[in-house]
Amino acid sequence: MKGGKLLIFSAPSGSGKTTIVRHLLSKPELNLAFSVSATSRPRRVKEKNGEHYYFMSVSEFKKHIRDDDFLEWEEVYRDNFYGTLKSEVERLWAEGKNVIFDIDVVGGLRIKKKYPERTLAVFVKPPSVDELKIRLKKRSTESEDKINMRIAKASVELATAPQFDKIIKNYDLDVALKEAEELVAGFIADSKCE
Repeated sequence: MKGGKLLIFSAPSGSGKTTIVRHLLSKPELNLAFSVSATSRPRRVKEKNGEHYYFMSVSEFKKHIRDDDFLEWEEVYRDNFYGTLKSEVERLWAEGKNVIFDIDVVGGLRIKKKYPERTLAVFVKPPSVDELKIRLKKRSTESEDKINMRIAKASVELATAPQFDKIIKNYDLDVALKEAEELVAGFIADSKCE
C-alpha cells in the first residue's frame, strides 16, 4: 500500500470521537477522507450501507477474514465483527487523500503498528464513565443491556490511552475540536512522517 497519512481517532462509545472526526472532515485544507468500516452488526434505522458502514452477514465477514481482505478486524461483541477493508484505504489513497478513522481502540492500535511512521493515533478521553453512560442513554439507540456492555468495555479501553500518540480530553467540545484540528494539521504538514 502506498499513499497519504492515516489519522486514527479511538475512544469508548460516547466520548465524542465521531463528532470530532466529522468536524475534521469539514475542513477541506486537511484533505481528509473517511474510512468506512465493515461490520456484521445489524444496521440501525438511519444508517446507509457504504456511508456509515459496509454491512455484511457474519458469514460474509468471516470469508473476508479468510481471504485476508482486512487491514485490521475484531469481534467486538459476540458475532459483531468490525474491520477495515484494505480496498477501502487503497481507494482513498488512490484519490490522493489522507485517511481518517473513527475506530475502536484495538483496531486503531493495530493500524498504528502496521504503519507507525504515517499514522497519528489519537485517543479521545471522556470526562468520566458516568458522563459516558448519560451520553449513551441520550442517544436512545440501544437497550440498557447494550449500554451496560459498552460501559464495561469503556474501562478497559480507557486503560489503553497511554499507547496512543496523543490524548484529547473531551471535557469541552470546542476546545477538543480546536486541539484535534491543530494536531491533524501539524501531522499532515510534517513531511518526516512519510
